[in-house]
Amino acid sequence: MSEMPRNGFARLSPRATRLATRALGLAISVAALAWAANVYRMLGWNFLAEQFLAIVLGMAMAVVYLSLPATRRGQRDRHGTPSWDMALAALSIAVGLYYAVNYPDMLGGFFRPEPVALAATWAMFGLVIEALRRAAGLPLVLVIAAFVIYALVGHLVEGDLQTRKVELSQMVYYLNVDTSGMLGLVLLIGVTVVVPFVFFGQLLGASGGAGFFNDLALGLMGRFRGGAAKISVLASSLFGSINGIVVSNILATGVITIPLMKRSGFRAEKAAAIEASASNGGQLMPPVMGAVAFLMADFLRIPYAEVALAALVPSLLYYAALFIQSDLEAAKSGIASVPASQIPRLMKVLAQGWAFALPFVVLIYALFWLNKEAEAAALYACGVVIVIGLVLGYGAERLNLSKILDCVVETGISSASILLIAAAAGFIMGVLQLTGLGFALTMFLVKLGANQLLLLLIVAALLCILLGMGMPTLGVYVLLAVLIAPALVEAGVTPIAAHMFLLYLGMMSFVTPPVAIGAFFAANLAKGTPMRTAWYAMRFSWVAYIIPFLFVFEPALLMQDTGVTELGLAVATALVGVWLISAALVGYGLRRMPGWARLAAAFAGAGLLMPHSLSDWSVPANIGGAILGAALLALEYTRRESAARTAAGAAE
Repeated sequence: MSEMPRNGFARLSPRATRLATRALGLAISVAALAWAANVYRMLGWNFLAEQFLAIVLGMAMAVVYLSLPATRRGQRDRHGTPSWDMALAALSIAVGLYYAVNYPDMLGGFFRPEPVALAATWAMFGLVIEALRRAAGLPLVLVIAAFVIYALVGHLVEGDLQTRKVELSQMVYYLNVDTSGMLGLVLLIGVTVVVPFVFFGQLLGASGGAGFFNDLALGLMGRFRGGAAKISVLASSLFGSINGIVVSNILATGVITIPLMKRSGFRAEKAAAIEASASNGGQLMPPVMGAVAFLMADFLRIPYAEVALAALVPSLLYYAALFIQSDLEAAKSGIASVPASQIPRLMKVLAQGWAFALPFVVLIYALFWLNKEAEAAALYACGVVIVIGLVLGYGAERLNLSKILDCVVETGISSASILLIAAAAGFIMGVLQLTGLGFALTMFLVKLGANQLLLLLIVAALLCILLGMGMPTLGVYVLLAVLIAPALVEAGVTPIAAHMFLLYLGMMSFVTPPVAIGAFFAANLAKGTPMRTAWYAMRFSWVAYIIPFLFVFEPALLMQDTGVTELGLAVATALVGVWLISAALVGYGLRRMPGWARLAAAFAGAGLLMPHSLSDWSVPANIGGAILGAALLALEYTRRESAARTAAGAAE
């Protein structure tokens, strides 16, 4: 119900706000899941995809306006929703419905749009931008503003980056109506593919699947030194591979793993950094990965299964580096295993939760063997989880109809921000298409990187990291996929390597200061210093800054055009190189390492990681790194044994 506080402004009560938000979340999920299941066509309801997307986007904006205040000081839960936000939510739904009803006429009115249609596009543009600011923050809004401004003045720029002249009203209409803009591929992927996978993650959490993965990680790793950190790495990789949403992964697993790490002896910032880095890597971990992977498959026009297969080795190297550093940090600080009383019996865990492997078997089988679309495979897996959750569950957790309904509702609410980011990405793509800026920038970068591929890759990496500061991975990827990926391909990089390069470096926005959202969330859970946590997270995630350069020059790491022997050699040398550099960063290998040994380990690891095709001296660098690394390890082993004998003699 509405309330009238003393200031005279009507407000929607907190209870009414929650009910309205839940109703909209339910509507978004049901609409998206029905589209993914092809229900509308089976019922004979024929309409354009853009009409459907406009309605869903309108509801997503309404969710944001009802649930997120205009400023951080807004006290939505206590005082309810103010009248202006109620009006914005209602207007969002109204504009979405207007689009749905009138879209065919709007599509035909590009050159002479009707005044009402033009007003609707301006309203939609403003509503999306403000909702985006609330949901994703100011940086992405500023990026869109920069592109819009450049589109208006780009025809005045001399040289390679000159664009065609466009009028503001023409551009706004185009961005909101054309399929190259807001209602295009990115939003379609968000609604069709991302929502079913978010639903999959919600069902797993509610049915006890998340608890099973945590207990499995605890049972497998709890008895080893620094077991708490290894539990975090394993649990976050398992849960992140099905969730793909960094913050929710941190919240789902971090509430258990971060206190466990702190109790075992890890300082708060390092515990938070390990959890943030492990959760961030879920975007890379097959079989599900994050929303970007599905979009990448469509950009490349290849099955999603090929993207997942290509991501397998790099993701394993990422988690190997994180696992190694967690182990070495524990050895350096003398952190022991988790107390036996806190470790569940592994066989009991498996006996109670083995069935939660079945959804992944179904998912992988549908994707890789049946060649089903990603959304269809996700729906199959959801069906299996529902059956398991209703019949078996895990521990005290069971699914029931009420919990399933809650999962449907929460899926729609949590997907609203993703859909807004997808719409914003459509604005950027539309500007590039309308003005010709995308082609102009590609040609500019191709000239810059002519015969200097490494320079072009460094420029692309810096842009990824710079644009990623405060922007979600999806926004960064779309922006760079249309700006830089074509230039990388023109310079000789294989398309999948070019796009994976951008994905890896773009995802680092969550742990790269000064705006490291994932690290800051984890620091809040750990009650640690946010910026220090972000710097630690960068160090733990170091391999993600390096490995994209490796697979550009070493396609074997992406399982492209390679045999088993070549793949095995590439992975083996990369793993040893990762261990040596990780030891150098931590300052502990087989024992505490002095400065010269850390430097030697870093050089040896760099030599082993050098891609064979980078230059004529790559193979000698590999050989030199192997020799130096072996010599260093032999020396460290000898000194450790000597120190142990001396200590034993002194004790006697």
